[in-house]
Amino acid sequence: MEQPILSIRNISKEYPGVKALDDVSFDIPANVVHCIVGENGAGKSTLIKILTGAIEKTRGSMLLNGQEYYPKSIKEAMRAGISVLYQELNVVDELTVEENLTLGAEDTRFGVIRHSGKTQRVYEVLHEIDPSIQLKEKVEKLSMAKKQIVEIAKAVAANASILIMDEPTAALSEEEVRKLFTIIHKLREQEVTVIYISHRLDEIMEIGDYVTVLRDGRTIATKQASGIQGQEELIQLMLGKIVIQTYVPSVIDTDQKVLEVEHLTNDKLHDISFEALKGEIVGFYGLVGAGKTEVARALFGADPCEGTIRIDGKEVHVRDPRDAIRQGITMVPEERRTQGLFLELSIKDNIPVMNYKKISRWNVYNKRKQREMAVQYIKDLRIATNSEEKNVSLLSGGNQQKVVLAKCLNADAKVLLLDEPSRGVDVGAKDEIFHIIRELAAKGSACIVFSSELPEILALCDKIILLYEGKIRAVIQNNAEKQPDSEKIMQISTGGLDKYE
Repeated sequence: MEQPILSIRNISKEYPGVKALDDVSFDIPANVVHCIVGENGAGKSTLIKILTGAIEKTRGSMLLNGQEYYPKSIKEAMRAGISVLYQELNVVDELTVEENLTLGAEDTRFGVIRHSGKTQRVYEVLHEIDPSIQLKEKVEKLSMAKKQIVEIAKAVAANASILIMDEPTAALSEEEVRKLFTIIHKLREQEVTVIYISHRLDEIMEIGDYVTVLRDGRTIATKQASGIQGQEELIQLMLGKIVIQTYVPSVIDTDQKVLEVEHLTNDKLHDISFEALKGEIVGFYGLVGAGKTEVARALFGADPCEGTIRIDGKEVHVRDPRDAIRQGITMVPEERRTQGLFLELSIKDNIPVMNYKKISRWNVYNKRKQREMAVQYIKDLRIATNSEEKNVSLLSGGNQQKVVLAKCLNADAKVLLLDEPSRGVDVGAKDEIFHIIRELAAKGSACIVFSSELPEILALCDKIILLYEGKIRAVIQNNAEKQPDSEKIMQISTGGLDKYE
């Protein structure tokens, strides 16, 4: 057997009162796509930080090409040939593609940037991967997929032998995912080993050569992808149990309309009209750019629009998010880290921000009530933490999403807008989030889900609204006995069909 490019031996990482990694061991062969999967909190992020020199291990050893590998910094890891592509991309939108490619590695003389063999190499790599990207183009004008390509080109040009991709498809359309997979195959041909981390198990089965499963900081198994018996086996390895996500009909009060929307229109939306009944979960589905997020933002007052919104039969005026919250509309945004949370604050300090009245009197906060509220939500939503004082930036993605949900619940929302509610969370956390949404609907809230994942929409929503180019193209009632036709839904969502029959 050939020598692995990377060997991980008995790696452990301990924090006070927490064991993030516990004796993790596995090998990564050269020139493969090696996938790492596990629930949020399984230890994936901690392992990646150790591999890239962001944090130090407590115990254990690593071998890179047979040599002892112990990076003390990210720069040291990059010099050794290990680069990482994070879910939150590390590009500067205000700069050009060319400026981003050379950022931090400029060749200068007397303060003037010069073209050199080093900079020419990165331009050539970019052209090989995607010749349509122009060097003088501003990065802010690029799609998310093309921004990723800029980062990939920079890493490959720096002679990375291992490229770590952390949730690389989280914000990509189906077409962009296919393009990324083509690029990954090219990288493998160029003798770049890819460590691929994703919660999307269908991607793991398609792109992976090997899969390592982590659970509770331990190695559960490392297998060839071809030897895994479908996603069900992966889920069982990840969770120690089988989770089956199927549609469960809600108990709907057809006589009570919680939310009515008529003729919602702005520069991206065209005459959007729909209603949500008491107990009903309504889903908006469409490809990237179809208008899902725009509908959510318009309802939440984040984008200006014309039209009529009624809650419990009463017309409400929403000029901004503050108005929306006052009227009983709250939103779980697509980007939880930048739009849904105060990352520098604790769980306890994040939860009450939409409704301080519950913990204050005469504008004076009651710290005891604040702590009790946080403890209760941690218990009710099963937020994995050892303290309500923990900084939310230290939580896993699924647990961060639960804190955002807790904020919305604390606001006593009549209408809950959920934009990509399970993006970047594992199957276990997704199942728990689905359960929370169903419970909210059962208590009478109108839950509106906006998702680009069709399986999520089909498993969760009672009524499915299909968008294409900012317009409603079809409204479908879900059915527990006969699931709606996925192929027809995709045809409508891509403009191939005008209606669902």
